[in-house]
Amino acid sequence: MRAIVLKAFGGLESLVIENLADPQPKPGSAVIQVRAFGINHAETHMRKGEWAEAAPVSGIECVGVIKECPGGEFVPGTKVVAFMGGLGRTINGSYAELTNPPVTNIIPIETDMPWDELAVLPESYATAWTCLLRNLEIKRGETLVIRGATSALGRAALNLANNAGVKILATTRKKERFDVLKELGAERCELESPDLSTRLADSKQIDAVLDLVGNTTFMDSLRILRRGGRMCLAGWLGGLDPVNNFNPLLQMPSGVYFTFLGSFVFGTPQFPVSDIPMQEIVDKAAKGIFKAKPSKVFKFDNIRDAHEAMESNQANGKMVVVI
Repeated sequence: MRAIVLKAFGGLESLVIENLADPQPKPGSAVIQVRAFGINHAETHMRKGEWAEAAPVSGIECVGVIKECPGGEFVPGTKVVAFMGGLGRTINGSYAELTNPPVTNIIPIETDMPWDELAVLPESYATAWTCLLRNLEIKRGETLVIRGATSALGRAALNLANNAGVKILATTRKKERFDVLKELGAERCELESPDLSTRLADSKQIDAVLDLVGNTTFMDSLRILRRGGRMCLAGWLGGLDPVNNFNPLLQMPSGVYFTFLGSFVFGTPQFPVSDIPMQEIVDKAAKGIFKAKPSKVFKFDNIRDAHEAMESNQANGKMVVVI
């Protein structure tokens, strides 16, 4: 099979297309013929050696069809989506013609959506749905702030939260993106900055915050919340630098809830993928209820161009690669 191999940690030149042996199926996993995959910030961090783990073949999600499944959980030819479960981290991932994830991280799908459009959904929508409906437990009529809303994950959260009847305040670094965010369901927009809490007239009255900017803003997000409000940290658009001199006793507001979601937990007993209504998400995207088209589509041989676009903030949504 052809695969995009990470030859060393570093720049775009680290990604090299090579021929590798086909993955061997074993009980508990299934070989997927990859048709398309999404590009994620996590993969650029893995390429640079900034992530905790990185497999020789990157890629944390894909869409395709089952080729082999020795345990019988899926019939060959079944259309599926797959995400995480070690993909790209501890086992070779989806940057290849074939990948071999655990069956716990595969969801069968019935749809006629084109592969490039289907590839927009798995990682971003599974993560957004779990953040909003499980960690934050958003309810109709509540006010939600999404920080970093123009990212692929932010756009997925906008679609899902709007569909759930939540009032949304969305942030972005560029004012010209306000119109796009409002089309996706944002009621209000604000320019992103680390002092957002000081600029909001309704600060201390917000029910929930989904923070995708990360370590530079999560303390400010906590200060936005009402007593009993909830904040979920699930992204690092602002970088991976650690939070220095963090002292909860002196810095955290009382009476608010701080939760975290890393999508690497999907497929574990506490985070089964069966919890995620992926078929419903796919159906709503197919009907246009969720505005979920790829922002850019790349060919397999142009993976370096995809990573360059991600790192230069040209993504403007979910970018995908088709095989």
